Amino acid sequence: MRNAECKGERRGASDLALQLRIPHSALRIGGGHLQEHHLSVARTARYFTLGEISPGVREVWFVCHGYGQLAGRFLRHFEPLADGTRLLVAPEALSRFYLEDTTVPARERKVGATWMTSEDRLSEIDDYVRYLDALHAEVFARVERGAVTLHLLGFSQGTATACRWAARGAARVDRLILWAGGVPPDLDLAGAAERLRRLRLLFVLGRQDEYITPKVVAREEERLRGHGIPYEVRWFEGGHEIDAELLKELGQ
Repeated sequence: MRNAECKGERRGASDLALQLRIPHSALRIGGGHLQEHHLSVARTARYFTLGEISPGVREVWFVCHGYGQLAGRFLRHFEPLADGTRLLVAPEALSRFYLEDTTVPARERKVGATWMTSEDRLSEIDDYVRYLDALHAEVFARVERGAVTLHLLGFSQGTATACRWAARGAARVDRLILWAGGVPPDLDLAGAAERLRRLRLLFVLGRQDEYITPKVVAREEERLRGHGIPYEVRWFEGGHEIDAELLKELGQ
């Protein structure tokens, strides 16, 4: 139940839709300086859906995968919820990488994705918040927002992604489910509290999850109570995984 929230400073865009950030680090090499800069560019993001857009849809679920997963495979866990009343949307993190080393031929290596790393993390967080805002706009250009409820579920690393988007993004989330993870420790809860109080916050935790300890849970609960943010906790007898039976219960 860790990760982080952050705020990046952005300059106004030029006519070419490019943004330059004042360098925040510089290193003298010989007679010059090695400087860090940032440039925003357009790129293609991938997402998957399960369920059809129809008058019978009553819920839209955005589900954010964990570290090293891909959205299409992750979305298969949610097939029990695809009963015609839900549209499930799985965005894929923007950074993909090989999960196996170079001893395996590239075409045979498994691939995963990550929402962010420790390198240039502020920019990566800014990027995926904008990405999820754009995806939200695309989905609700075809779905009447007032006719559905919006459920946002993050799993493992995806819990931090979901929290940051719920706190900083354009979406009005009705229920936030943090499965096998928690609120990023450096998320500004004082600033995000009003938005988080408006939604239903639920933690889903496995009793055999090696990453979830009683101390971590107690610290999380104390922090939320200190900001007057209501929450629920559901436990299941399992580890760092999606439990199908509990998922079905959450969909009832």
